[in-house]
Amino acid sequence: MLKNQKLLEQLTLKEKALLMAGQGEWQTRAIKGKLKSIFLSDGPFGLRKQSGAGDHLGLNGSEPATCFPSSATLANSWDPAVGRAVGRALGREARRLEVDQVLGPALNIKRNPRGGRSFEYFSEDPYLAGKMAAGMIQGLQENGTIATPKHLAVNSQETRRMASNSVVDQRALHEIYLTNFEIAVKEGKPKSIMSSYNEINGSYANESKWLLTDTLRKDWGFDGYVVTDWGGDNDHVSGIKAGSNLAMPGLGVNAAEEVVQAVEKGELSEEVLNQRVDELLTVILEAQAKPAAGNFSWEEQHAVARDAAKKSLVLLKNKDQILPLAKGTKVALVGDFAKNPRYQGAGSSLINSRDLESLLATAKDYPIDLVGYAQGCPRQGEAKPELLKEAMSLADKCDVYVVNVGLDESAESEGLDRPNLSIPPCQADLLEALAKTGKPIVLVLSGGAAIELPWEGKVNAIVHEYLGGEAGASAVWEVLTGKYNPSGRLAESYPLTETDIPFDNEFPAEKHNAYYKESIFVGYRYYETAGVKVKYPFGYGLSYTTFAYSNLEIDDQGASLDVTNTGQVAGKETVQLYIGKEDSPLLRPKRELKGWAQVDLEPGETKRIKIPFDEYSFRYFDQSLETWQEEKGHYQIMLGRNVADVVLTGEYDLKRGIVPKESSSSYGKYREGKLLLVTDQDFADLYGAKLPKNLPAGRRELEWNDPLREMANAKSWLGRAVAKWLANKIQQSLDESKPDLNFLFNYNMPFRAMTKMMGDMISRPMAEDILFIVNGHFWRGTGRLIRDYFQNNRKVKNDKDVQE
Repeated sequence: MLKNQKLLEQLTLKEKALLMAGQGEWQTRAIKGKLKSIFLSDGPFGLRKQSGAGDHLGLNGSEPATCFPSSATLANSWDPAVGRAVGRALGREARRLEVDQVLGPALNIKRNPRGGRSFEYFSEDPYLAGKMAAGMIQGLQENGTIATPKHLAVNSQETRRMASNSVVDQRALHEIYLTNFEIAVKEGKPKSIMSSYNEINGSYANESKWLLTDTLRKDWGFDGYVVTDWGGDNDHVSGIKAGSNLAMPGLGVNAAEEVVQAVEKGELSEEVLNQRVDELLTVILEAQAKPAAGNFSWEEQHAVARDAAKKSLVLLKNKDQILPLAKGTKVALVGDFAKNPRYQGAGSSLINSRDLESLLATAKDYPIDLVGYAQGCPRQGEAKPELLKEAMSLADKCDVYVVNVGLDESAESEGLDRPNLSIPPCQADLLEALAKTGKPIVLVLSGGAAIELPWEGKVNAIVHEYLGGEAGASAVWEVLTGKYNPSGRLAESYPLTETDIPFDNEFPAEKHNAYYKESIFVGYRYYETAGVKVKYPFGYGLSYTTFAYSNLEIDDQGASLDVTNTGQVAGKETVQLYIGKEDSPLLRPKRELKGWAQVDLEPGETKRIKIPFDEYSFRYFDQSLETWQEEKGHYQIMLGRNVADVVLTGEYDLKRGIVPKESSSSYGKYREGKLLLVTDQDFADLYGAKLPKNLPAGRRELEWNDPLREMANAKSWLGRAVAKWLANKIQQSLDESKPDLNFLFNYNMPFRAMTKMMGDMISRPMAEDILFIVNGHFWRGTGRLIRDYFQNNRKVKNDKDVQE
């Protein structure tokens, strides 16, 4: 007996088919007299509810909302309670705007920091990402709002994001790219989850029964419903069979007709359809039964945003303890960001912030003497001598420069990946010029991901705010003036140079198959194993005080130690637990994060803490047995300030588990951390199968799942012209620091997605006609398109829809 058997018996086959796709851009399907719809909204770190005409790309305006720090920022707090507080505040705002479901948090692994949506993701480490996501999910769902962790799974690049196959070995798949979601699902218990656009080893994520049913529901105990990313429904019926419940946006009656016909032909069991509808109905009916919204205060929301930003700030450098700034310090404030802040990412997460702060506007609220402000350089483009001169002239008036630079909007956006790890050259020129004045420079960095810092020696202090949300400016001043002792720790590694990133020259994959050749050696797992020095290691962050560790004890439950504040001010330390196994025959990183604990200490105070072992501490995925195992034997238990600064080390003997077989000798390059020498054949040996091949470059017949960017290789001059026009439009928007997601989305959208993003406006035959034209059959294709256009119009007009 299904949970909603009575309601299911009232629904016709067509009504059940209609429920498998949305009603327009942001709502689930309503069935007249039987079921009301619920409203969904973008919202990884702020609500983007469009009250007028809705669109997933953010072209139309949205309601004013609180902009909280991005997920990449929150992860630096290493505190799930911070994520929970932000989630709780998001839930309050959702209730106020009558939003039932929030599309977030996003928790994909930062495989390469040049990934365009790195600012939306928590970490390069799955354990940290999962724990932080679970906290936000718990907060979001406290008052009945539905959380939607995304994008499941192995979604690592924006280039070709809807037409890319992630080729990944089983250990990396489970240990790196699924463990984050497993923790988020088991501990956060979300009521929905979003599948990703990409294929995983040849199967679309939204059509993978192994992923959506066997793993998500059976192994992890997920009891909610699966929604596609917008336009991410490839084969509608296959998705339903696999375990997908809702295709978004609304697909119209054509999609429902597909489902009805599949049932009538015996290609889809009505029992399976009933199961999918029941899973969806359970969540919808629960959401509609939640109590009315309570009291709401914009001031409280802003305070939550400020507190989260403050606890997530990372102090990277503090030469000669120039920070905190003494009371009355004469400060010259420089940088376009200081007046027009870079506080959020671009794309579908773009928030219409209600109460945006800037460093310039909030400086008056703190005990410094602001002697002047200068832009210094444009937000992007060439340096301007007059702007440099204006900034340098403030040297005569100030004791210190506070300079705000970083990544501008054109560098970080949904729909494109970063070309490099550099900040705009004009900003680097600004730092060089100010250094010549001899005045100390306190640098405030803005941006959502790792950058190169070749100019680091020119500055005296670096405070990294990441993307701090609307209240990030006052949070920065609280740290700069010592009102708050910085406690943030990096959730990702900062390489010395981009060339240190394994297989960076192959990222992003420009062709269909993306080879995840680094396997489990993502981020610090590679740098530590290979002995590659980094600028700032994973877990790194300074404080205005110092801490000492002592008296390590290890038992079957975990590791205990004393932590002492050896400095002069109160502070918070994040003690990190890493585990390694030097004598393992398996491929293993030198150390992996398996837990942490935060402790607040007054000067001279000592507290004893314990970091417990859990189900993730010693497990690895056994590819031959296709299951999780634990390896028996001796482990190194390491407690440190960051992954490269291990303070205490002990041994632990795990008496349970198995003794695995010796790894193949062909894995030697992986074992030694020599990833730069790994060939496609080496990866194929690890992958355990022949690698799928990419098509050669050049003009060819385009296929149904090719993205529109491939029209550059089309036989038709018209297709090539359209591809060139799209590319030019994208570059124009980037030059203006205003990435146009409409063009970016279309450039990476496959032909099949035309039918998914435009409801009944374009039928499958019409989309196939467009492809036929692009492949060089202009006149015949145009004739077919006109015929199919009128046929589709008649069918839609004659169909009796069943909505409120």
